[in-house]
Amino acid sequence: MNSESKAQPVGTVKHHTHHELKQTLGTWQLWGIAVGLVISGEYFGWSYGWASAGTLGFVITAIFIAAMYTTFIFSFTELTTSIPHAGGPFAYARHAFGPTGGYLAGAATLVEFVFAPPAIALAIGAYLHVQFPGLEPKHAAMGAYLVFMALNIVGVQVAAMFELCVTLLAIFELLVFMGVVSPGFQWSNFAKGGWAGADHFSLGAFHGMFAAIPFAIWFFLAIEGVAMAAEEAKNPKRSIPIAYVTGILTLVALAVGVMVFAGAAGDWSKLANINDPLPQAMKYIVGEHSGWLHMLVWLGLFGLVASFHGIIIGYSRQIFALARAGYLPEWLAKVHPRFRTPHRAILAGGVVGIAAIYSDELIQFGGQTLTANIVTMSVFGAIVMYIISMLALFKLRRSDPHLERPFRAPLFPYFPAFALIAAVISLATMVYFNGLVAAVFAGFLLIGYGYFLVTRDQREAAPVDALLEE
Repeated sequence: MNSESKAQPVGTVKHHTHHELKQTLGTWQLWGIAVGLVISGEYFGWSYGWASAGTLGFVITAIFIAAMYTTFIFSFTELTTSIPHAGGPFAYARHAFGPTGGYLAGAATLVEFVFAPPAIALAIGAYLHVQFPGLEPKHAAMGAYLVFMALNIVGVQVAAMFELCVTLLAIFELLVFMGVVSPGFQWSNFAKGGWAGADHFSLGAFHGMFAAIPFAIWFFLAIEGVAMAAEEAKNPKRSIPIAYVTGILTLVALAVGVMVFAGAAGDWSKLANINDPLPQAMKYIVGEHSGWLHMLVWLGLFGLVASFHGIIIGYSRQIFALARAGYLPEWLAKVHPRFRTPHRAILAGGVVGIAAIYSDELIQFGGQTLTANIVTMSVFGAIVMYIISMLALFKLRRSDPHLERPFRAPLFPYFPAFALIAAVISLATMVYFNGLVAAVFAGFLLIGYGYFLVTRDQREAAPVDALLEE
């Protein structure tokens, strides 16, 4: 531990009341956040993986990524229960590697959680525009930000109960989808051209399978956001493991079901480059005027809302934790005097998201809109954070063997090692296929590191947090 992390005596007050969050969340609410953070990924985005890998090739890719996320979550839960901190990965890396490690994990997590919501908000706006043609999609997206930021500020328990309700509705809708299309299930539809357009496997299919990795990640991206609610859990050492494990199992089952039933309903190639694969797959079975189809389209909003709302919870707690530790301006760490929520952090992330929404068509690079690129950058942030978190787990097992570990990663070291290796493979693949976005992401981290270097005094003046100290 360097001198910076020992700037204040450990006996100092942990943090002032205006830096404390309220502990109100139970196991079911945490499960709702875990699944809700991710569930929009079951509705759209993943089917683009079919375009490069084919259905069968994408199954292999998705199984690989599902294994990565499952082993990661089982390993990550050890960190979350040992260090139940609103900073999540930032806190684990800070404890393991000191201030610089904390910066890298915090910045990567911030990229993931601040840059994903604008894309989901625009999807909400586009959906509402279809139903109400007079409504400008970007204005609707901004309205979504305003509504759900307000809901988050009012109180985390209110926000979490809302998240649980919309998540349950979104799961119900996915089950309805699978039930409605099941009479038309034909494996021959799913398997036709399933190896990157070919009916039989060849080595050439690997290129498409690797290219599809980001779309498989989209199935599960952001489930780790539950870690940012750890300080607000009533009993994090018990409830978080249950929420994480049941959450990842729920999502794996839904991902497999949605993918297989959609692909077996008809010509999957027509679903591979669109944002609404589920309604279009249902059309094969019930026709475009069916009441089932209209119900699916309307209820589809709940999946988007669940993820959008959940990620606001995640980004606000990350901003709050980084500011409280002096990595961001201290005023962002204030909590609302009445609601005990990090209202300034909620609003700050919203400002960035709304700016991205209205810059979507003004700023383009690599032939794609700003939002398309920041979604990819969000995935870069996630993968870098996964790598740092697994390295922190290995480091803390050696450097802090006496740390209380209410939940220990099963099959250690094999589970975290597999998650780490899979994340490194995913990162290398992402860089290969998205070089320009990777360069922008690296530039973002370098600029942030410059800010980190010139604000050492700010971190030394921050209140000591016992969970960040050895």
